[in-house]
Amino acid sequence: MRSVPIVLIALALQGAWAQTGKPATLNEADDYLRKGIAAQQHNDPNSAIEDYRKALEIDPKLAEARANLGAALSSAGQFDAAIAEDTKALASAPDKTAVRMNLGLAYYKKGDMGDAHAAFEAVHAARPQDVAAAVLLGYTDIRLGKSSEAAALLTPLENGRTSNLDLEYVLAYALIDSGELTTGLPRMEKVAKATQSADGFFIAGTARLRRREFHEARADLDAAINLHGNFPGLFTMAGQARDALGDTPAAQAAFEEALKADPKDFTANLYLGAMRLKQRDLDTARPMLELALQLQPTSPMARLQMAKLNGMTGKNSEAAATLEELEKADPNWLDPHIELAAIYYKLHRPDDGQRERTIVQHLEAKQQSAGPQKQ
Repeated sequence: MRSVPIVLIALALQGAWAQTGKPATLNEADDYLRKGIAAQQHNDPNSAIEDYRKALEIDPKLAEARANLGAALSSAGQFDAAIAEDTKALASAPDKTAVRMNLGLAYYKKGDMGDAHAAFEAVHAARPQDVAAAVLLGYTDIRLGKSSEAAALLTPLENGRTSNLDLEYVLAYALIDSGELTTGLPRMEKVAKATQSADGFFIAGTARLRRREFHEARADLDAAINLHGNFPGLFTMAGQARDALGDTPAAQAAFEEALKADPKDFTANLYLGAMRLKQRDLDTARPMLELALQLQPTSPMARLQMAKLNGMTGKNSEAAATLEELEKADPNWLDPHIELAAIYYKLHRPDDGQRERTIVQHLEAKQQSAGPQKQ
């Protein structure tokens, strides 16, 4: 599951507190607070952290400095420290909802979706019409396997807000992930085009591939690649879409890229090994197919390809044994019958070979009557 490019909501920074009548040391704490706010506004979280800490050394009860320190630490990637400061800030912050939002963001960026969800849920309860909080809550729902709940949460907020691309992205993701592809896919593709999001095109392309909409899947996945998308599974999915459309050279190129990123990619090894086998490049095909079978020993497709390889290299008995097991497990799968017919003739078992040919003819006729699969 891909991460969502949500625009993160920062804690609203308030102006410096009134200083009339304060002791000099407290005025100095306010000065550091102002400096921290300025540094934070100029995207310099490290300077902001230093200034906020100096302010808190002078006045440990300066709630605004404590809350802003948590936000600055989160911006600097110091998530555990940010969570600690935000938790302290909750005790005295005048706007606890804003601090909870920051706390949720720190958990979110850390990858702790459970605690992030709890914080965003509290914010949403306090501010039901806060779209940003609802979007973040919806995304954590998705990450926690509750995509239907995310869709139910976000759908009522969409009216009048279709230009909010964060909302549209997460709603589309929730709909796709919960199986509502007809409504989710157009939204995701619209957002991906508007934002030039490789992630968005990848999510849409993967869903199209599952629906066997190969032309649309290829268009989405190629768009992700053209946007320099570089994340696990992209080239593997693109290779499958290209292969389904019969573009073997483009499919091979995609699978080769997939293996550069992950040499143990099962699907890329299997598909590319099968292609090399078809081209009778047995020396290249063998290690790929052996690795695929090692990665998933029970995979029917990996076992079928190894049986083909064994048949092409004279290991006919081994090939026959595997094909017979595949045939028994799925009698309506055409490919094992085709391969087994040829193997039986090599083993001088013509009656068995003829029986398999008859089965092949029967299955082919059955497939033809069912009509072509969607492409």
